[in-house]
Amino acid sequence: MPLTANIRACLFMSLSMAALTINDTLTKSVMDTLNTGQIMFVRGAIILACLLIYLRLVRQPILVPGMFSAPVVVRTSGELATTVLFLSALAHLPLANATAVLQAVPLAVTVGAALYLGEKVGWRRWTAILIGFCGVLLIVRPGLAGFDAYTLLVVGAVVFAAVRDLATRRIVATVPSLTISALTALVVTLAGFALIVPLGGWKPMDMSVIATLAAAAGFLFAGYHFIVLAMREGDISFVAPFRYTALLWALLLGLVFFGEFPDTATLAGAAIIVGTGIYTLYRERRADREPHAASQTPASSRPAPGA
Repeated sequence: MPLTANIRACLFMSLSMAALTINDTLTKSVMDTLNTGQIMFVRGAIILACLLIYLRLVRQPILVPGMFSAPVVVRTSGELATTVLFLSALAHLPLANATAVLQAVPLAVTVGAALYLGEKVGWRRWTAILIGFCGVLLIVRPGLAGFDAYTLLVVGAVVFAAVRDLATRRIVATVPSLTISALTALVVTLAGFALIVPLGGWKPMDMSVIATLAAAAGFLFAGYHFIVLAMREGDISFVAPFRYTALLWALLLGLVFFGEFPDTATLAGAAIIVGTGIYTLYRERRADREPHAASQTPASSRPAPGA
């Protein structure tokens, strides 16, 4: 049976969360050396250089109709604000605390989809999102001591991330997803360049730092691209819970690279997140099968109208 649009979207979202989590990990490792502006500029410049080479090889035009439409501008602005606010907070907050606040994005996006896009959100989807969020809190268990004024920057990032994702839904289908990702990378790169001097100036980089930022750039662009595909493909309320998989990737990275074995509460939270994801997928497959079953029922065995 072919995958439904919603299931394809949840796969894209899971891949995006994996890529963005790896990017955050790599980026935080160089924050003691470089300021936020320089990180944004170097990562973005690497992404743009690779994109220009790729577009030239496949002969895809850079400028396409609709790429500067209002939804694209709003989406790009939202991504820029999200990046600046989250990176600024990440330099001063524990990763667990920043991650905990950022997990409010699924709730914010679902509320926005219901209020502004007219998307019908059933009680099962609301329940899956809320239960998944409880699983997130079990994993990160942020202490109040780790929250300070910089937490407000992450709250701002949540708001702009929701705006970004809702605007993505409004972009016409004729604008390629790759074009949206490329424009996002360009704007973030230019903003990073403008912030270098105000944030402390350019710092010399050795090869290890450059290599780290190059790897981060690759994962960041993958995250950009897959999240665009996810938000354009499926129902926003269906896709939202799969943002929580970022925590699962963070647990896996900690185990593989740092030998950090999760405790019982963390494993319980991961089980809750996985469980809500499996249930959401189950509901989608069941809903997809019901129309097929109805269409294959012989007309003679169907109830008469009004029965």
